[in-house]
Amino acid sequence: MSHPRKVNLASCQFKADPYPFYAALRANAPVYRTTLPGRRPVWLVSRYADVVALLKDERLVKDRRNTTPGRNGKQPWMPAFLRPLAQNMLDLDPPDHTRLRALVHKAFTPARIAQLRARVEALCDELLDAAERRGRLEVIEGYALPIPLTIIAELLGVPPEERAAFRRWSANVVSVASAVDFARALPGIWRVMRYLRALCARRRAEPQDDLLTALVQAEEAGDKLSEDELLAMVFLLLLAGHETTVNLIGNSIHTLIAHPEAAEGLRRSPERIKPAVEELARYASPVVMATERYAREDLELAGVAVPRGGLVLGVLASANRDERQFAEPDRLDLGREANHHLAFGQGMHYCLGAPLARLETQVALTTLLRRLPELRLDRPGQPLRWNPGLFVRGLEQLPVALPA
Repeated sequence: MSHPRKVNLASCQFKADPYPFYAALRANAPVYRTTLPGRRPVWLVSRYADVVALLKDERLVKDRRNTTPGRNGKQPWMPAFLRPLAQNMLDLDPPDHTRLRALVHKAFTPARIAQLRARVEALCDELLDAAERRGRLEVIEGYALPIPLTIIAELLGVPPEERAAFRRWSANVVSVASAVDFARALPGIWRVMRYLRALCARRRAEPQDDLLTALVQAEEAGDKLSEDELLAMVFLLLLAGHETTVNLIGNSIHTLIAHPEAAEGLRRSPERIKPAVEELARYASPVVMATERYAREDLELAGVAVPRGGLVLGVLASANRDERQFAEPDRLDLGREANHHLAFGQGMHYCLGAPLARLETQVALTTLLRRLPELRLDRPGQPLRWNPGLFVRGLEQLPVALPA
């Protein structure tokens, strides 16, 4: 069996076109042991059926402490300001994960999200009006980013003048792929945590009609949310609540520019936007890897041995191009039926914000195609640069041409 070439999974160069490597994994090494930057061993799972299985496998846990008998509850040393982040629900197992998810689930139900449609529509038009006044549109910074960042900030009650600073800090956090990256990101994480503590203190003193006040009141009730869990929850909602959707919107627009016939068909038939967004999420997955899982015991995945404590990553972007699951997976088909992609994950850690991400992307694309019917790059000859990082895939910039 030939093995795939060694690559830096977090590099900008790899992110430009990772799909041939994923195809080689699926064909030759569906559970592939490699090392991450910093020489950390990892097992990559690349086939659709295997990724679905691992996302539901109770032998794989989110909290690494649960892999070592007798050490449950003991944290490795970390700076004091980072400790609350260990309590975020992405990194927890039941029953803590179940309890924390239930606290915020009500804010992200489809019915609640549907009420935001008018606000998202108005915001998209405001952003394009501003671009027209400037005479230029850089899609990431001027459109794909402000939509989810504004909406989640408004839900949580973050004042407008404080959002730009949060964006700078969060960009550092999601680019972490090695110990060196993590060290570089520490000042930004420290600033975020200091800011969130102050923001929570303001909500205790002056409650508002927002999600943050509801979470603060749950923390004050004492039996639902600790202070560390509160800080971790707000950090996760602000970070995950915009960073991945930026890339879903940006990658979708980039894909439509590369497929002008599909873009024109969608512009002429905007009622097809829902299946179109599902296909764009599959085809240009903004989240490349599911978050970490650790083997609770020695186990086998698709015939490959993984030792207890081993780090396992499901490659969502590979599963979404698996020819065993999708007909012609490398072809964009905005009308694809039975599109059971994994862009939002699956199982108990399925993306809580999926209804919001879908709504924001549907409105963003419909509005852009309506107002820029001939969607194209501003500088078509220049190469586009992808952001580094292990877990998400998105462009640094995407300049599009405005009508003269």
